[in-house]
Amino acid sequence: MPARTPHKLRVIFATTGSEEQALSIARALVSERLAACVNIIGPIRSVYRWQDAIEDEREYLLIIKTRATLYVKVELRVRELHTYEVPEVLAVTADRGSPPYIKWLLESTGARRVTVEPKAKRIRRKASR
Repeated sequence: MPARTPHKLRVIFATTGSEEQALSIARALVSERLAACVNIIGPIRSVYRWQDAIEDEREYLLIIKTRATLYVKVELRVRELHTYEVPEVLAVTADRGSPPYIKWLLESTGARRVTVEPKAKRIRRKASR
């Protein structure tokens, strides 16, 4: 059994009405380092109540893996990019995972490290006469 992780991680579920929108949100979250990975599953069938009517729709499910500290940013970004009036954004805590995967998740959602290479030394030569 994998050891508990001391890091606080979240798995966030969100649904969209189209595969294109799901892909757009997934790419934004990963490229902005808000998520290490987003799985897109679908189409799925969702039955739900909306404005006092029972809806039965095809949707795409996003499974977003991230740090707990990034939840608010992920939620805000999903809501910004989403076309639904009230998009689903639901998080669960992930308290166990394989150490290599957890390490990768943390590296993928951490601040991007910029390596600055030292400027090449300029060699001044005297003109030979």
